[in-house]
Amino acid sequence: MHRLLISAVAITLGSLLTLPAHAIPANSSTGQTTTQLPRSIRPAHYDVALKPDAKALSFDGKVSIFIEVLQSTNSITLNAAELAFAKVVLSKDQNGASFPAPNIQINEAQQTATFTFEQAIPPGWYRLNIDYSGKIGTQAAGLFALDYDSNDGRKRALYTQFETAHARRVIPSWDEPAYKATFTLEATIPTGQLAVSNMPVEDRRDLGEGYSRVQFLTSPKMSTYLLFFGLGEFDRATAKLADTEIGVITKKGGTAQAAFALASTQGILQEYNDYFGTPYPLPKLDNVAAPGRSQFFSAMENWGSIFTFEHSILLDPAISTQADKQRAFMIAAHETAHQWFGNLVTMAWWDDLWLNESFASWMESRTTAKLHPEWNSVLSDVNDRDRAIELDSLASTHPVVQHVETVEQVNQAFDAITYQKGEAVIRMLEAYVGENAWRSGIQQYLQAHRYANSVSADLWRELEAAAGKPIAAIAQDFTLQPGVPLIRVENQVCKAGKSQLRLRQGEFSKNNPDKKALRWRVPVRVQSFANAATVDQLVTDGVATITVPGCGPVIVNAGQSGYFRTLYAPKLFAKIIKNFASIAAIDQLGILSDASALGLAGLRPPIDVLELVKATPISADPQVWDKVAAVLRGIDEFYRGDAARQAQFRRFAIARLTPVLDKTRWTATPSEPDTVAILRSNLIATLGGLGAPDVIAEARRRYLAQSADPTAVPAPLRKTILGVVAQHADAAAWEQLHAAALAEKTPLIKDQFYSLLSTTEDESLGRRALDLALTAEPGATTSSAMIQSVSKFHPDLAFDFAVAHLPAVTEKVDAPSRGNYFSRLAERSLDPAIIGKINTYAAANLPAGSRRSADTAIATIGYRIKVRTMQLPTINQWLEQH
Repeated sequence: MHRLLISAVAITLGSLLTLPAHAIPANSSTGQTTTQLPRSIRPAHYDVALKPDAKALSFDGKVSIFIEVLQSTNSITLNAAELAFAKVVLSKDQNGASFPAPNIQINEAQQTATFTFEQAIPPGWYRLNIDYSGKIGTQAAGLFALDYDSNDGRKRALYTQFETAHARRVIPSWDEPAYKATFTLEATIPTGQLAVSNMPVEDRRDLGEGYSRVQFLTSPKMSTYLLFFGLGEFDRATAKLADTEIGVITKKGGTAQAAFALASTQGILQEYNDYFGTPYPLPKLDNVAAPGRSQFFSAMENWGSIFTFEHSILLDPAISTQADKQRAFMIAAHETAHQWFGNLVTMAWWDDLWLNESFASWMESRTTAKLHPEWNSVLSDVNDRDRAIELDSLASTHPVVQHVETVEQVNQAFDAITYQKGEAVIRMLEAYVGENAWRSGIQQYLQAHRYANSVSADLWRELEAAAGKPIAAIAQDFTLQPGVPLIRVENQVCKAGKSQLRLRQGEFSKNNPDKKALRWRVPVRVQSFANAATVDQLVTDGVATITVPGCGPVIVNAGQSGYFRTLYAPKLFAKIIKNFASIAAIDQLGILSDASALGLAGLRPPIDVLELVKATPISADPQVWDKVAAVLRGIDEFYRGDAARQAQFRRFAIARLTPVLDKTRWTATPSEPDTVAILRSNLIATLGGLGAPDVIAEARRRYLAQSADPTAVPAPLRKTILGVVAQHADAAAWEQLHAAALAEKTPLIKDQFYSLLSTTEDESLGRRALDLALTAEPGATTSSAMIQSVSKFHPDLAFDFAVAHLPAVTEKVDAPSRGNYFSRLAERSLDPAIIGKINTYAAANLPAGSRRSADTAIATIGYRIKVRTMQLPTINQWLEQH
C-alpha cells in the first residue's frame, strides 16, 4: 500500500511533522504490551552504519536513533548484547547541543545497556548517537559468518539472523516487536562484494584502498527482528512482477539452482497481492540463499530480504528430489506470506507468535494447493495436523497463545503447536465460516493494523464482523487452552432412512489418561457412505446428536478439517475397515492417523491400524501409502533392542510394502506424478530401514555401480540410495563416504555426506561420527546436525556424548536452539534411566521457567516406554495369527 522511502538526511528533528503517520509508533503499540524495557522512551528511526571485518570476526558500528521521551527521566535503557561502547551522545536539536556524557552500565543477564545522565531528560524528541563494536559469530544469531568450499578455495559470507532477540547483538536498540521504527542502513564493505538489505541500494561509493560504502533506502516501519544485512561474493538472479523486483541471491555461480525459487516467488507474490487485497509494499523482494544450516530454522522472513539456507531453497540437479522441490516452494510460500502476516502486521508480543507462524503456514498450504494442484498437497495437511496433535496430547503441551516472559521462553515457542496446531485451527474455522467471509475478514484485519502491532482479539473481531456469526468463542477454546478434543462416536441408529449419531466429546491424552477433559466447542462434519451427503454441526457442552441421510457407514470429521481425534465404537469401526478401500484418500489418511494414535495410547486395540494397513488397496493414493509406510516405521521403532519380536513385525511390514514398490519400481516412468516419485523414495528408504534384503542389496549394487554407470544412481534417488547404504554401512563403507565428504566442494552435497556418516545403525560408527562432529572438519553449522542425526538410532549415546562435552557442543549449536537441543537428542530413547539424566541436565542448565523441551522429552520417553510395555504384546499376538 504505502512505501516509506525517506532519505536518512531528511529525518531530522525539524522534519518531524513531515513524517508519514505510520512512521511514528502509536501509543497503543507499547502501552498495553509486555516489555522488558522501561516504557518512558520509544524509537522512531534508526540510522545504522556498519563496518564488518569478516576475517577478524568483528565489526564497528554507529547508530543514530531518533527517540521520543514520553516522561521525564535521567536514564535511557535499551537492549544490547556483547557490544562494547566507545561513545554515547544525546542531543536535543540538530545544531549539536548535547547532554554531558552519561554513565554506561551493562547488564549482561538482561541483555541491556543503561545510559544514566546527570540531569533529567524532559519529554520531547531527541537523537541518541552511539559508537560501538561487536562480534561476528559462527552460528546463526546476530551477525554471523558462514564458510564454504568453492572451486576457488575457501570462502566466507556474512548474514544476520535477528529473530527472536538478536538485533541487540548488532545494534543497540529497543529489540522488542512492539517498538517499531524505520531504518536506514549503510555499510563499509570490500569493493567487489555484494551487500544486501531489506531495501534496494540508494548509493554506492568507492572509498579507495579496496573498500566501498553502500547505503540502502529507508525501510518501512518495522520491528527490529526483521532487519537484515548480508555480504559476500554473491550473484543475483532477478525477475519483475509489476513494480516489484524479485531476486534470488546465491554464492557466485549458484543462480542456475535458483531458477525454480525465482519463478515460484513470482507466482506466490501475485497470489498474495490478490488474496490479501493489500499489494506487497516494498520495491523489491529478495530471497538470500546461504550455505550451512541451523537447528532452529530453515528460513527467516526479513522484510524484503528473506534468508533461506540453501538446502531449503536451491535445487541442485545432482542431488535434489521432487520432495525437495515441493519443500522449496512451500518454504518460499511460507516466508512470503510473512511479508503481510508478521511484517506488515506484527504481533505485539511473543504471546501471539502464532499470528505470524500459523497464518504463514496456512497460506503456505493454501497457496501450494492452488498453484500446484498436481501435488495434491491437501493430503499433507492431515500429516501437518498430526504433528501438532502428537505434541499437543502430551502432558507438557501449551496453548497456542501462551504467555512469554523471557527470551529463552520465546525460543521454545517455535514448535508444532504454534505452527501446525494454529494452522489446523485456522483451517477448521475457515471451513466453519466459509472461504469468502474468511478472506474478507483477513483483508479487513490487515488494513486496520498495517504498519502496526496486533493481538489475537483484533483478528477475531474483524473475522466475526466479516462472517456475521460468532467464532471468537470457538477460536478461544482452541487457542487459549491446550490439548486435543476426542470425539467419541458412541452409536448409530437408523430411522426412516436416516442415521442418528450420538457424539460425546472428551480429551485425547497420550500419557495422562486420568486427566479431567477440557471442554471445546467443536465444529464437526459428518458424511454418509450411502449418498456422500454431509452435515455440519457444532458439538457444545460435550454432547451432540447428528442426523445424517442414509443408513450406511459414516465418517466423522469428513474432509479432515477438524482439529480432534475420532474414536468410533467397535461395530462402527468394523464398518470403516470393511469399506476402507472406497473411502476418499484424505479420510483414509485421517482414519489411519486416528487409529494409530488411539491404538498406541490404549484407547482402542492397537491392531486396528494393522487391519487398516491390510485393507489398504495397492491402488490407493501414493500419499496414503506414504502414511502406511510411516505408521509401520513408527511401530518398528518401539521394537528397538528386541531383535526377535522386531523381526516378526518386520516380516509383516515388508510383505505389505514390497508389492507397492514392485508396482512403483526403482525406475521412474515418463510423466509420472511427483507423488509417485516421492512414494518410490519413501518406500525404498522404509524397506531399507526395515532390513528388506532385496532393497539393501539393490541399493548397494547401484552405489557400487555408479562410477561405471551414471544412471545407476539417478539424482531423485541419490539421497535415498546413499541413505540405505549409510544405515547399513560397515567400517569400509563408512570410510568411503567420509572420503567423498572430504573431496566434495558443493556445500549442498558435502553437508549431505556428513549427515550420512551420522545415520548408521552400527554403534561404533555412531561414536566415530560423534567424535568427528567436534572437529573443525564438518563446518561450524554442520556439527550439531551430525549429533542430532546420530540420535536417530542411538539416542542414549548421542545425549550422553553431548552432555559429557557440553561446552564444546554448545559452541556448535546456534543460540536460539540451545535450550531445546540437548533434551531432544534423547526423545527416541526407550530406557527409563535416561529420564533421570534429562532432569539432572535440566536442573543444572535450564532456567526453571524454560525447561519445556526437557519436560517434552521426558513425556515422550515415558509414552514410548508405555507403548512398548502395554501395546506391543497385543501386536505380537496378532502377528502370530497373521
